[in-house]
Amino acid sequence: MNTIVWADDEIDLLKPYIIYLSGKGYEILPAMSGQDAIDLCKQNTVDIVFLDEQMPGLSGIETLQILKDAHPELPVVMITKSEEEHIMEQAIGQKIADYLIKPVNPSQILLCLKKHVHSKQIVEEHTNANYRQEFSDITYMIDTARTFDEFAAIEKTLTRWELDLQDVSSPMAELLSMQRKQANAAFAKFIRQNYEQWFAHPDSRPMISTDIFRKAVFPLLDAGKKVFVIVIDNFRYSQWKIIQPVLAEFFSVHSEQLYSAILPTATQYARNAIFSGLMPLQIQQQFPEYWVEEGDEESKNKFEKELIGTLIHRFRRHDEYTYFKINESDFCEKVIRQLKSLHTPLNIAVVNFIDMLSHSRTDSKMMRELAHDEAAYHSLTLSWFKHSPIIELFRQIAAQGYEIVLTTDHGTIRVAEPIQIIADKTTNTNLRYKVGKSLSFQSRNVFELTKPDKVGLPAPNLSSTYAFCTGNDFFGYPNNFNYYAQYYRDTFQHGGISMEEMIIPLVHLQPKS
Repeated sequence: MNTIVWADDEIDLLKPYIIYLSGKGYEILPAMSGQDAIDLCKQNTVDIVFLDEQMPGLSGIETLQILKDAHPELPVVMITKSEEEHIMEQAIGQKIADYLIKPVNPSQILLCLKKHVHSKQIVEEHTNANYRQEFSDITYMIDTARTFDEFAAIEKTLTRWELDLQDVSSPMAELLSMQRKQANAAFAKFIRQNYEQWFAHPDSRPMISTDIFRKAVFPLLDAGKKVFVIVIDNFRYSQWKIIQPVLAEFFSVHSEQLYSAILPTATQYARNAIFSGLMPLQIQQQFPEYWVEEGDEESKNKFEKELIGTLIHRFRRHDEYTYFKINESDFCEKVIRQLKSLHTPLNIAVVNFIDMLSHSRTDSKMMRELAHDEAAYHSLTLSWFKHSPIIELFRQIAAQGYEIVLTTDHGTIRVAEPIQIIADKTTNTNLRYKVGKSLSFQSRNVFELTKPDKVGLPAPNLSSTYAFCTGNDFFGYPNNFNYYAQYYRDTFQHGGISMEEMIIPLVHLQPKS
């Protein structure tokens, strides 16, 4: 039974309401004054307070302040005869749950209770029921998907349900997890059958990393727009949907689409492909001074600014541009200070926080605890975005009238199942893909590219091949296999083939006036 404290100096006139609500299963604790309401809340477990604004002694506003100080989580509904704006503002400033104008009717009160006492339960029931109804439709979408756009629609649908169900206590979460696994298995099969064909027939392939500037950025510049390209490393579609409501304050979404990251879904390959408009093999051949091999110690993305220059030059454009790589808050604040003096039509910023978050979760025990599952990982993303200087960067970009092309180089997936692989010492260390000679593995789930040049990938040696994990698998070597399997299980990784890694957001944001 839910308990209501109803404070009104004319409480006797409210007997019809009390009888009505008692018949609905509520316990009503009447209070003749603000102090009575405060005492009742101290002595009882109370679910909601209805509070008259005009009472002798402590006023409704004074009572509200005391109640919120003592019970900040307790919903308080102000009921008043007055419609004066300053009273409403005072009450809202004290974080009332709702505001009703006398005379109120029973249906208003009941609606208020459903909204503030039962909303979580109602949302849970409706969310679970709606997912149960849509379950078979999602299964059909997965079973019949044959194109990238159809898998992109599945990614949107699964992400919507994952975000909805993570906010409620749901027995459906395990079922949804099974559908995600089923979808990733189907997507891996699709990539096996079609990835090489994307490069043999580029006119019929989906948008990939190399197309971003040509298809999404240059047309805006040609239309006379001032553009900011923001690439958030390791940023999957679900994380975009998490921060979208925050950005709605100062940007509207002009368009949102999903495109495919190239393989490997790793920064060295996918981000360099975005900024150069070239596949990795083309970069190595045309600009060897800007290509860093897997085994080299130096940063794999130290020439991004130069690659952007080659892209602009190759398309015979003359766009002036600036480039920023934001790895820490201090530099982000420096970029914000420079915004007012920027006059270049094209500006590019790479934001590395999400990448650092996923790597630190692997390396740090504390971060493993903070991001122990998908919901916690999303929560950390949102907290970072709302409380870091990045949000101010977006706000100032909007104030300067820039349109934003927001994207990423690849997503990330929480891995679970280790696969043994045998390779020589020159093989790279990434857990989701390997490139090297004489790679040996037993799993049927591994996708091997024996002719890397056909998909635009360089081969360190003539006999080098690429091997990619699919689904949520990850590679481990036979030596200390069980130790490393336990160490890396449930960490967020990238480089392989999954919908979370490959199907990623490309969003065009317009500043609100």
